[in-house]
Amino acid sequence: MTTLHEPVVTTTPADLSVWPASTTEPRPGDLAVGGVPLAEVADRFGTPVYVLDENEVRERCRTYRHAFPDAEVLYAAKAFLCRAMVHWTEEEGLGLDVCSAGELELAVTTGFPPQRIVLHGNAKSPRDLDTALRLGVGRIVIDSPSEIARLAAAVGPDGHQKVMVRVVPGISAGGHEKIRTGTDDQKFGLSIADGYAQHAIARILDQPQLELTGLHCHLGSQITSVKPYLAAVRRVVGLMARLHEQHGLVLPELDLGGGHGIAYRPGEEALDLTALARRVRAELTDACTAAGLRMPRLVIEPGRAIVGPAGIAVYRVLAVKKTGDHTFVAVDGGMSDNPRPALYGVRYAPRLVGRPSTAATAPVTVVGRHCEAGDILAADVELPSDLRPGDLLAVPVAGAYHLSMASGYNLVGRPPVTAVRDGHARLLVRRESLDDIRRRDVGL
Repeated sequence: MTTLHEPVVTTTPADLSVWPASTTEPRPGDLAVGGVPLAEVADRFGTPVYVLDENEVRERCRTYRHAFPDAEVLYAAKAFLCRAMVHWTEEEGLGLDVCSAGELELAVTTGFPPQRIVLHGNAKSPRDLDTALRLGVGRIVIDSPSEIARLAAAVGPDGHQKVMVRVVPGISAGGHEKIRTGTDDQKFGLSIADGYAQHAIARILDQPQLELTGLHCHLGSQITSVKPYLAAVRRVVGLMARLHEQHGLVLPELDLGGGHGIAYRPGEEALDLTALARRVRAELTDACTAAGLRMPRLVIEPGRAIVGPAGIAVYRVLAVKKTGDHTFVAVDGGMSDNPRPALYGVRYAPRLVGRPSTAATAPVTVVGRHCEAGDILAADVELPSDLRPGDLLAVPVAGAYHLSMASGYNLVGRPPVTAVRDGHARLLVRRESLDDIRRRDVGL
């Protein structure tokens, strides 16, 4: 005989391979992350809302440190940054890779040690460089010849700044042409093939206030194969050997950037981190031994691979509409909080949460609320055929390049960011309000 107070049995539902490890189903159709039901987060903070599993972020930081015990691991802040994220990465022993004075200031004012920060950027502004020097950033990555004289002048004859040079190894890798940065036909870095990298390095060596600590390269994003990284190691070590021959230069660091691919939908390929660490270490050892060079310390810069799978975006359904053979499910967010489907054709696997459904699934296209035909969050995905306004849809792998790329399109405020851990949810970044938008508009 059953009672009215039977204990709730928590289960792990199927097809959640791309969700945080803490994801459970405390009751049918009601997914919880970090011990907090997503429907509860939506009710408390409104929708759209980003949900970040703090323990998942921390565990992924630890995974990198364990896989690369002798390397310096820098979290790529451009993927997602807020004060809590700064705090988590600092506590887990990672450094930071920033791309602007804004990211740098936020990190340092939160308490992150500036000497563990690296500043990137293909077109650093005077403010970027001045802020980096004022705050004592660890290294600045030189991306163009013009930065050398500007930086040397800003440092002054009695100053000192550690720098790296971003080189282009001529390797095509990445999930989309817009995020491939290792070839000679894009805006980043200095080419090895045409000699620009070597020329820039010679100029840096003539500036005594600049200390060249190593070479940097970043091949692109969403790379799922180890092979491009091995090719990059060979080409960059080849350049290091030529620099040693020409200048007697022994560089102590080699930064291979990031771009480590993750799965956005069940069954998709992701980069094997263990294989990457093992094979890159072996390739670097062999290449340096063959060239007669001392092994440089490896530096890597994961961003998406740390925070992407830890995040979920939760939306509320506003409308369900059939047009010909298509069913469109419109939600209360869209390209203003996630432009990646429109930019890169990224595909997601949304899921109904907050209520059970025994209805058969049917193909639908989940669209946003914005005045663009390209405002599509998920095309031709299988969802229950009884979807209705008021339902909640949760989109996994939403931790990277969502809020950081969010816009003010249609003057729809950017969503809040919440963190979940051990059954508790808390606000990290509040929702952008109409008052925020009005305060910036000073034109009357």
